[in-house]
Amino acid sequence: MNQRLTAIILAIVLALPLHSQSKKDNTIIFTPQWTAQAQFAGYYAALEMGFYKDEGIDVIIEHPNASSGAVDRMRKNQSQATILPVTQAIFALDRGVKLVNLLQTSMNSSLMIVSRRGKNPLNQKGAKVATFRAGYYQLAIAAAKELGLDYEWLETAGLLNLFIAGAVDASIAMSYNEYYQFLQTGLIERDENIVFRFADHGYNIQEDGLYMTRKEYDRNPGLAQRFARASQRGWEWVAYHPEEALQIVMKQVKLNHEATNPTLQRLMLQEILDQMESYESGEREYLLREDMFNQAVQLMLKAGIIHHEHTIKELLP
Repeated sequence: MNQRLTAIILAIVLALPLHSQSKKDNTIIFTPQWTAQAQFAGYYAALEMGFYKDEGIDVIIEHPNASSGAVDRMRKNQSQATILPVTQAIFALDRGVKLVNLLQTSMNSSLMIVSRRGKNPLNQKGAKVATFRAGYYQLAIAAAKELGLDYEWLETAGLLNLFIAGAVDASIAMSYNEYYQFLQTGLIERDENIVFRFADHGYNIQEDGLYMTRKEYDRNPGLAQRFARASQRGWEWVAYHPEEALQIVMKQVKLNHEATNPTLQRLMLQEILDQMESYESGEREYLLREDMFNQAVQLMLKAGIIHHEHTIKELLP
């Protein structure tokens, strides 16, 4: 009887800390790279539809702010996962931030340059071009340098404001976001002669992927894999339920007090889903492509944006 009682008490004592640790180990704070919008619809859907819970994960989505970007939050252990384009992941690797690509949602480049002067951006050598302060710009700078465009880059957090004011000759834009904003101003019309789409000119390099630091991944690879699996399920659900997904996106938009509208978010979502399909296979493959990775490395090396050779293995689990 005493042995049985001792065994029961021991089991209870051992179970208590394990239960507490289990809850901690199954929580992921996820920081998308930007503010709430349809670009992250698959993750919102996975949370709303309970796909993360199905995998036994408690996911908390916290968007970045002006003082704390997504990569900085991961460095400080304030979040465990984020979204990065391939070029920015390479840029981070070059500066000693070890990352793991959990899931590659983007299969193509959405990056473009839009002229404010009604001209072909290739004919605007030396032009003043607005660019983001964070993310996506590395490909633009590297490709423009290779093309000999000699742009004067103006880093800003307000591309739309500079474009409206006419303070720049052209601007970087994403085909799913800023391009539609520029069109809505009425300052430009939908005209392929005033845009440079990188994907159409030999610079089709993947963008959004889901990342963790290598340290965080190694701490619990099973959790990371379940997180990726549920996230992919979220994107697949969005692809088949775009209108329902839009409602989920707008819910996040309102929660985060973002200034946008359903029309813009619907356009964004459709473009995002289109860019998730491989140009070759027409499928959503969710894989990081070695040829695109290697092209990005070589472009960034030539442009002096990075200083070391990198291989795709550095980002793989």
